[in-house]
Amino acid sequence: MVSARSDRPRIRSLLAAAALLAGLAGCASGTDEGGPAADVPGITAEPCPKAVNRDHGCIYLGIISDLTTGPFTGLGVPMVTAQKAFWDRVNRQGGIGGYDVDVHTYIRDNKYDPATHRSAYIEIKDKVLALAQSLGSPTTEAILSDLRAARMIAVPGSYPSRWEFEDVILESGASYCFESMNAIDYAVDTFGAESVLAVYYSGDYGGEGAAGARLAATARGLRYSEVETQQGAAKQAEAVRAILERRPDVVMLTVGPAETAAIAGKAVEAGFQGRFMGNNPTWVGSLLKTPAAEVLKARYLVVAPWKTFPADSPGHTAMRLALGQVEPDNALTSGWIFQYPLKTVLEKAAANGDLTREGVYDALRQVTTVDYEGMLPRKAGNFSGSPNAAAFRESVVGRPDEREFTGVKVITDFVSGPTATGHNLASPCYAAG
Repeated sequence: MVSARSDRPRIRSLLAAAALLAGLAGCASGTDEGGPAADVPGITAEPCPKAVNRDHGCIYLGIISDLTTGPFTGLGVPMVTAQKAFWDRVNRQGGIGGYDVDVHTYIRDNKYDPATHRSAYIEIKDKVLALAQSLGSPTTEAILSDLRAARMIAVPGSYPSRWEFEDVILESGASYCFESMNAIDYAVDTFGAESVLAVYYSGDYGGEGAAGARLAATARGLRYSEVETQQGAAKQAEAVRAILERRPDVVMLTVGPAETAAIAGKAVEAGFQGRFMGNNPTWVGSLLKTPAAEVLKARYLVVAPWKTFPADSPGHTAMRLALGQVEPDNALTSGWIFQYPLKTVLEKAAANGDLTREGVYDALRQVTTVDYEGMLPRKAGNFSGSPNAAAFRESVVGRPDEREFTGVKVITDFVSGPTATGHNLASPCYAAG
């Protein structure tokens, strides 16, 4: 951890100078009570509202997630819980360069709607140094041009390969594209799949998953087809019809959990004999409480960017201790892991003596490894190289199991199949597909 208390006076002097200039110009200081100065967004000399270290200043980070009515509320809510716990732990360990970090003040709900996401972002963008979470691919896309213009770093709650090509996005884990490649390679090598049908949402998320499946099917000489579907469990009739007509060996799902249960349950009920694999967002533990539970246990595998909540690593242990008594949930793990690169970048900016938005932007490109405390390999945190050189390509495969704390048992270690390993990431998979 970077203590770098000597850097704190520089930031304080920047804040004081900004306030003085505002006063000389006859302007208001532009601060909310307890909030950051408008001239230096997201950082104050005053302590955070619930500071652990009362002699520290405050770094404000924003969170925009799916918290109420969107299809990924089951992921967004626990991710936010974990991110609060992560930064509370950082603060208890001394903070960042003489500052505590606040992720409580500027939490907003996007309902997984791009317009709502953008409105929330506009509301808080001048009050935060960076976004600790921007959940969703199409939602993050809605603010991407503004993030670029402001040079504001955002941690995405999504995994499209296009994030490898964006300097303001601080991603973790293998992309949906590589997940799908690894899924199809696993299906071929483990149960001899010869045909694939991709069922996917429109947009970057679904398009990325389908592109990875398509690229892997081509590389492995499989018969491939695809069908785009809508959000909503009741809107899966066309997808189910396509499965029954084409009868693939494996259906690759890039949808939400509700659609996963509906598609798998109805297709098998109608006589489908094949298997299902899904990108990480297709699974939540509550699916084992649905009528499709037995089908999912028998026919479905999830491909994920990291191991589950009860896994044995220093980071998993630290997460569980920080969270205390909670219902085990793999989304908690995701929320926690997403914060390690941001912590590393903030520490680098503090060590550079430039804990400002521009300084954080510059620090990101200097990071070549991230200490994920064993939750991911250190090499997964390379943000300095080309997209093809820096992209992390390894996934884990899990199967539903009610005996596990989070309802899924990891059955592989981190692995990159031959398709992902050999793929030249010259452009985002979705755009190239």
